Amino acid sequence: MTDSRTTANGGMETSFGFKNVADGDKQPLVNDVFHKVAKRYDIMNDVMSAGLHRAWKAGMVGALNPPADPDYHVLDVAGGTGDIAFRIVDASKGLARATVLDINGSMLAVGEERAQKKGIAENLTFVEANAEDLPFPDKTFDAYTIAFGIRNVPHIDKALSEAYRVLKRGGRLLVLEFSEVEAPILDKVYDLWSFHAIPRVGKAIAGDGEPYRYLVESIRKFPNQKDFAKMIERAGFSRVKFTNYSGGIAALHSGWKL
Repeated sequence: MTDSRTTANGGMETSFGFKNVADGDKQPLVNDVFHKVAKRYDIMNDVMSAGLHRAWKAGMVGALNPPADPDYHVLDVAGGTGDIAFRIVDASKGLARATVLDINGSMLAVGEERAQKKGIAENLTFVEANAEDLPFPDKTFDAYTIAFGIRNVPHIDKALSEAYRVLKRGGRLLVLEFSEVEAPILDKVYDLWSFHAIPRVGKAIAGDGEPYRYLVESIRKFPNQKDFAKMIERAGFSRVKFTNYSGGIAALHSGWKL
């Protein structure tokens, strides 16, 4: 399943927020969004989640429970600023290794600078590449994590297939993503916050509200929890499940390569 569709003239289109764009145009447009917000990415996540993303990420790393093992190797995709990778290294008592992959060089530059300041650069490798075409051999990693990045991939099915390919047998996939709010009153409050407050706050912080508007729209275009779980299963993963956070504002999806 992808969000691509064939147009009347035979071309392919996909969604960029609520707009349809040529299939090949989405990735450059997404790249531009993250070039604009790279240095304010953590602030952006605070704005998008009202600060809750920190607890959600802690829950994700707690679910992964990385061992204190120098041979344990995680691939963190769309993790340019290093936030998840740093948490994984810390949770492993400073022993696990993480490869941070992102298609956006601006995000990776922020992550590398932060890793040096934290003194954990030796545990980390930063790679600029596309989630749909990973530059790694089959069965390389013990775990694959991606937080708030999968909805920005033009062809989600390709990214999930690549995740399955590069995981070792017994490896685990964890995807943290904004999702469909399931609480009846909370969904209305969340809509008001998302479509009215977030772009305005984003403009005040970054001087440009449009990247934030796209990010809000991209959440609404993303499959709901059950539909995304089915996509993970179609990619070959077993024991697929999801856990809602904060009434479904975000959800943590898990699958195993068995």
